[in-house]
Amino acid sequence: MSEESASGARPEVAAWNGLVDALRTAGDKLATDTAHLDPTEQADGFRALVRGLSNQLSRFEVDRERPELVPFNGWRHKFLMDNPDFRYWVTEVRGDRAYRIRGNRGDASYVSVTVYQRTGGLGAEATARIDNDAIGFDDDGGFEIVLGGTAPGAGDWLELPEKSGVIWVRVFHDDVHRDEMGWCGIEPIVEPPVPPAIDPGRFVSSLGTLAATTSMLPTIFEMSTKDDLDPPNVLRHWSEMAGGAVFTEPGIHYVRGGWQLEPGQALVIEGDVVECRYWNILAYSRFLNSLDFRYRPVSYTGATATVVDGRYRFVIAAESPEVGDWIDSEGRDFGIIVMRFLQPAAPPPLPSARVVPLVELRGE
Repeated sequence: MSEESASGARPEVAAWNGLVDALRTAGDKLATDTAHLDPTEQADGFRALVRGLSNQLSRFEVDRERPELVPFNGWRHKFLMDNPDFRYWVTEVRGDRAYRIRGNRGDASYVSVTVYQRTGGLGAEATARIDNDAIGFDDDGGFEIVLGGTAPGAGDWLELPEKSGVIWVRVFHDDVHRDEMGWCGIEPIVEPPVPPAIDPGRFVSSLGTLAATTSMLPTIFEMSTKDDLDPPNVLRHWSEMAGGAVFTEPGIHYVRGGWQLEPGQALVIEGDVVECRYWNILAYSRFLNSLDFRYRPVSYTGATATVVDGRYRFVIAAESPEVGDWIDSEGRDFGIIVMRFLQPAAPPPLPSARVVPLVELRGE
């Protein structure tokens, strides 16, 4: 073994060791941060860390010449405020190439394709987009969009501005448990050249990015929940997420808050429905993962919520309150609630929130 190899000075060795160190650092911080929690929450924190790592690994090898739209934020790969009422596909492309996106909307009520430019860390800025209002769907829900290059004489086209390279396809569903799911794919318009078998510099850089992002996750968990606890059981406008920040949909207005409940308590959330293209409400853990939507009622959309005289009523509790639309807290004493309003006609009025004994609700 050479002296260089033994010392670990080779770039790929140093990058690999950096990833291993980042995993250890993230685990140590998460262990400290969750020491006061019950065993279920402690284990859930590490599950969230594994899910975040798995999400990144699913998109680790990137081919910008012949990209693939990869499903994002499935239940095994939840990563920072996933939304099970949406379906996402993500890829990275080259700004000097042209591509074709084909797909089918299924039963989705809204579809958008957004181009982003990275702004450092997890930050991003939306630079181009196309949605339902401009996409030409055929009678079966199919669509085709040319991305980048020169606008064709006919058909849908989306600009690919310089330095933009991340593409998100989103489909919004009224009822994911009943709707037919759609699909999408991407291909280069011009056959790309054969790339090198591996680009060592890019590989090392990607390992460094993976390490840095993973090491940040426990801090993100910790910092993100501070406002939800100061004070809890109050909802606020989440203005930091406006305009497509952190790879969000640019046209969404967010309302957010945290619940903090004792056993036998419930949080009642009531408010007026605002005119918009789409809205939903969804419960998250303190680790920014949606709760168990596969088996529990943890989200509602404008189509599945019970609206009476233009008002909604949601009840967050560990057991069914037998009134209102129940959001199952999974027995967690703390969690986060987020409401999304797509293209609202006006800023949504903040809903009221009050803590009530569960037995009192059942007696109504």
